[in-house]
Amino acid sequence: MLKPLAILAITLGGVSLATAASDDAWAEFAKEVEDACLTATKGVFTEPTATVDPFGSESYGLALVSGAFPSGGEGAIICVFDKQAKTVEIGGELPVMVMSQDAE
Repeated sequence: MLKPLAILAITLGGVSLATAASDDAWAEFAKEVEDACLTATKGVFTEPTATVDPFGSESYGLALVSGAFPSGGEGAIICVFDKQAKTVEIGGELPVMVMSQDAE
């Protein structure tokens, strides 16, 4: 009886450690995407912020970089980070869409 309980305890302990490591790995990945996307859009915005999809797609990290343009106005750029090649591609400048509360 003790042997199955010991195996269960070891298994559950390993699962919680794997989850913690996985959470750390996803946070590290999100930081890598954020840094790469902010670097790729350097100079486009005066004070950019990156909103990172926490997991991305199977092959890509995804982020929306937004901020104020030096020439005035605000906008955003979609940033795609290749997980294998560790390279970034950015899309064109998009206007910031403000959702009205009436749309709800």
